Amino acid sequence: MDAIVDEDVPIVTSASSEDELIAAARWLGQNRFAERADIYDREASFPFDNYAELRAAGFLGLTIPADHGGIGASFETYCKVAAELARWCGATALTFNMHAQTMFWTGSVFDALPGFDDDRAIQNRRRAQIYAKVIQDGILFAQPFSEPNSAAAAGKAPFGTTARRVEGGWVVNGVKHFASLSGAAGYYSMVCTIEGDEDKDKITNAVYLCVPGDAEGFEIFGDWDPVGMRATVSRALKMTEVFVPDDLQLLPPGAYYRLALKWPHMFFTLSPTYLGISQAAFEFAVDYLKGGLRDIPAKQQAVARMRLLLEQSRALFETTIAEAGYAPSKDQRLRAYAAQHTIMEHAPEICALAMRTCGGRTLLKSFPLERLYRESRCGSLMLPWTAEIAEHRLGEESLFEPGERTG
Repeated sequence: MDAIVDEDVPIVTSASSEDELIAAARWLGQNRFAERADIYDREASFPFDNYAELRAAGFLGLTIPADHGGIGASFETYCKVAAELARWCGATALTFNMHAQTMFWTGSVFDALPGFDDDRAIQNRRRAQIYAKVIQDGILFAQPFSEPNSAAAAGKAPFGTTARRVEGGWVVNGVKHFASLSGAAGYYSMVCTIEGDEDKDKITNAVYLCVPGDAEGFEIFGDWDPVGMRATVSRALKMTEVFVPDDLQLLPPGAYYRLALKWPHMFFTLSPTYLGISQAAFEFAVDYLKGGLRDIPAKQQAVARMRLLLEQSRALFETTIAEAGYAPSKDQRLRAYAAQHTIMEHAPEICALAMRTCGGRTLLKSFPLERLYRESRCGSLMLPWTAEIAEHRLGEESLFEPGERTG
């Protein structure tokens, strides 16, 4: 059951400034989310109370265009709000990203894509219905991406989840792993390979569909007991002959592939969570050491090292989100990879330094640093831009131009 939300919860609207949105996220995090984060982590249970307050505050419409009743936040503003939420509960920020990006991909991201002129009118009608489910009914949307064959999410193979065209819609079959919000979302937005497509078309013509959580043939399965990000409740999904009506086609065939090439920053939105975790670990260490250990030179040096790592992450983060958009330059695209890699790798390093510097007591689950450390380790493994993939692309794309092959 959702929490009973009190009248103190701040309300945000399309008239709210960026600073006001961040301040509201901070209020929710500091006054509500932080005190619950340990419980959700221990139980590996979904943060329903947090979402009741996000819903009441108006945040579920953060990336829905204002002319559809949403807040209409820009990519840059969204990323700053997400990082603030993550300071207080990383799992809430990470799952919120899955919901927010469904709205963002179907809104301003798709609007930036040239072509698809014949699809615009019907796309506008369909997304209006999707947005209404959020604004009027408060429904959450998940965005399961990973599959048993990780090459698909990495962009190296067709998705194993398939969609077959039938009268009035599509029939979906397949399995998605690490499906955050499993059981909490009303709909699950996923990229599918179209049955019958051959060769390269299997990748380039993929369709983005929205599978209802109550559809016949839809199943949530498997255990969920990970080392970190436990409150995301990212169990697996299985679709067996699931019918998806045309009105739940989120993007026309081929649009997802074009966006992945031309709007690559759409895959950067996991990074705000891990920047927020880094900030939380640094702040914990500073507050803890001020309790009687700050005169020790070794402690000061460790804090300096943590601050250097954090400032490097933040600088790349702020530059990257400010220049995100359609058809970035090569330097901007590579900077996004560099920012992702830096943030994801610095987060566990900052948390580990904080733990080592503050001492053995912070291994106890009564302190948030132990949870932050476990959560921070998850970022580098998350598709589609894992640390390994980001590093590979930085090297390859620095040395080769598009169309050149690497032997």
